[in-house]
Amino acid sequence: MNSQIIEQASQVVPNKQLLINMVSKRVRQLMAGSRPLIDNSYNMGLADIALSEIAAGNVSILNLLSEKDTLE
Repeated sequence: MNSQIIEQASQVVPNKQLLINMVSKRVRQLMAGSRPLIDNSYNMGLADIALSEIAAGNVSILNLLSEKDTLE
């Protein structure tokens, strides 16, 4: 994971446990086939994509809570 992206995402979501949970859920969604919500994601790992989406404001806790978990 890119430490710069982690820092940017933690500015948006300062609670580290919440950030970890958000990244985890978004990575599961990406693995299940969801499309990335950012451009230039072709050279990034799934966790970096999730962190970048959070940092850009494309993914919020409300978005993640409102969607049904794909693993249930």
